[in-house]
Amino acid sequence: MTYRIAVGGIHTECSTSSPVLMQPDDFRVLRGKALLEAEYFNFLQSEGIEHLPLLHARAVPGGPLARSTYEAFKAEFLDLLKASLPLDGLYLAMHGAMNVDGMDDAEGDWISAARAVVGPDVPVAASYDLHGNVTQRIIDQLDIFAAYRTAPHIDVRDTMVRAWSMLVKTLTTGKRPGLAFAPIPVLLPGERTSTEDEPAKGLYARLPAHDAQDGIWDANLMVGYVWADEPRGTACAVVTGTDKTKARQAAEAIAQSYWAARQDFRFGPVTAPLETVLDIAENTQTRPIILADSGDNPTGGGVGDRADVLAALIDRGFSGAVIGGITDPPAVAACFGAGSGASLTLTIGGSLDPKSPSVTTEVAVVTLDDPGDEAERQAVVAIGGITLILAARRRPYHNISDFTRLGIDPHEVRLLVVKSGYLSPELAPIANPNLMALTDGVINQDIERLPNKRRRNPTYPFQKDFDFTAEASLSRRWTETP
Repeated sequence: MTYRIAVGGIHTECSTSSPVLMQPDDFRVLRGKALLEAEYFNFLQSEGIEHLPLLHARAVPGGPLARSTYEAFKAEFLDLLKASLPLDGLYLAMHGAMNVDGMDDAEGDWISAARAVVGPDVPVAASYDLHGNVTQRIIDQLDIFAAYRTAPHIDVRDTMVRAWSMLVKTLTTGKRPGLAFAPIPVLLPGERTSTEDEPAKGLYARLPAHDAQDGIWDANLMVGYVWADEPRGTACAVVTGTDKTKARQAAEAIAQSYWAARQDFRFGPVTAPLETVLDIAENTQTRPIILADSGDNPTGGGVGDRADVLAALIDRGFSGAVIGGITDPPAVAACFGAGSGASLTLTIGGSLDPKSPSVTTEVAVVTLDDPGDEAERQAVVAIGGITLILAARRRPYHNISDFTRLGIDPHEVRLLVVKSGYLSPELAPIANPNLMALTDGVINQDIERLPNKRRRNPTYPFQKDFDFTAEASLSRRWTETP
């Protein structure tokens, strides 16, 4: 027998403090055959499965989606889903922290709309980032759920395979799983809950033991996304299983263990205000020192156009620093207009968010990188002893190749500044040392100062003096099953 499984979804993370709404051209959109050929989806080769690729839209985290952007993607996805009927299964590759202008539970809306198309009998699986926010509405529409177990995320493909494999297992065995869901009133930044550090390391290491129990297929601990001021923001445990009692017990145990550890989470690297970490950098002889500009990290939803670290380095007359990078389309265009080797006066920073600090300074154009798409252009400029990468599009600089492409070897740099929180899997091993600056921005690590008008009350650490006992609910689809 051949089973027909459709595949699609939408994947991004949105800070509600960012004024820069996401637009269609912020997304990499995979449609049809291109989806099956993409690196993220190249595992979709199960024997006896007819793969039906629909649409998958993925964007670097940022501000909320413009409502029109979301509705256009959703409409296209649903049209493709309807055209693919009849189906035996649906797999949705999601993130979980998308915010749409004027909407509180965007993933809940997307998944509910998909469920309405495929009907009540088709099993639906979803994979999530552990920094996603989950709601009862989402749980009630799904049969299968799997989330990352690492931060930094080195198990993205493995997680997608887990979700996909459970869906195939459901179809080939006839066993229909369900979900247990236990919200946890804790909301912490990813930089304090990295699975490289305790207590998160130990908490996530225990999840496979739950999986090994008969009647449990997959256990998950969700940290949630703190930089969206919305009612659904929360940590939670989600367990996929076939035994309702065991799944509920596992979800409650995972939730209670996270609650018990809530006061123990700390930053992994040396972390301090910007001027303090720059003092450390100036007095450190090893290299490369890697400094994370945490408040403006585009992979967490930061705008990516702040120039406050650049300004501080200029004020100190620092020599031997590379900054990768600042998003500034007008500055990139000016560099291309002047040409390689030219000197010019540039205003750098604040081109996307008027509140972002900027610097006006003399620069020398060192390298111009033009891959053929104006939105992907980069310019490398020198400001005294500082080398700065300017980008036309919001993007991170987290891979070694991001720098070597531009003729920069991160291993040889005295100080490498990246807009990041915890360092990426490629940069972390070479950091000597790793410093994280508590900088300003729309994903400021001082979360208790964030706008907090709509989050659940109480939620730790916004409120601290309250008790909690985990209580799991089952998905509506599961409670309706004998």
